[in-house]
Amino acid sequence: MNVAIVGYGKMGKEIAKILEYRSHNVALIIDVNNQEDLNSEKLKDIDVAIEFSAPSVAYQNIVKCLEAGVPVVCGTTAWLDNYNEVMKLTEAKNGAFFYASNYSIGVNLFFEVNKKLAQLMNPYPQYDVTVEEVHHTQKKDAPSGTAITIAEGILDGIERKESWICGTTTEPNELEIGAIRRSIVPGTHTVTWESEVDMLRIEHTAKGREGFALGAVVAAEFLAGKKGVYSMNDLLGL
Repeated sequence: MNVAIVGYGKMGKEIAKILEYRSHNVALIIDVNNQEDLNSEKLKDIDVAIEFSAPSVAYQNIVKCLEAGVPVVCGTTAWLDNYNEVMKLTEAKNGAFFYASNYSIGVNLFFEVNKKLAQLMNPYPQYDVTVEEVHHTQKKDAPSGTAITIAEGILDGIERKESWICGTTTEPNELEIGAIRRSIVPGTHTVTWESEVDMLRIEHTAKGREGFALGAVVAAEFLAGKKGVYSMNDLLGL
């Protein structure tokens, strides 16, 4: 495949390595210094774009690619106020779009375990639940998109929580997300269920960026030749 990498930070560079290892061609790289190159002329021979940029520009990057007829795999978070518009544009252009808040296979399996555990804990109000995420200091959004996905999975499964909040709370119907930033942590997400007599905890810890980057490349391979909107659930058959 001829691939465009949109956003060439640490993730973009890791994605480029994996694309080359898997015999794909990195035909276009878009970064802060050449954003004007994200146009229909430069995109005409691109099979798929992998977008890992910044929340402030992700939506416009996605739109430019879809309007040029290029399928998009997006891993940027904190732009989802425009998600419905992207879905409509994908349909209008008969295009293809793949979004995940996290491309790690382990994290997506963690999402499913988390949802199931929330359903199991629903009948037991003596257990309170909290979410904590730890990321590197360059992480621009807090809480992370992964933490929000985890929180939404809990809210779907447990009736006593109605919304999530970033920070501490004393409201029993609010789900607390603690967002911690440390210098070199790729990402750790923890869900803790605690009562007066015991505690149950599930956790995912990333050892590096390679798992996220590999998942994004596999998603790009999966998207080839398809039309419509997809997620990691479609890729993993969950």
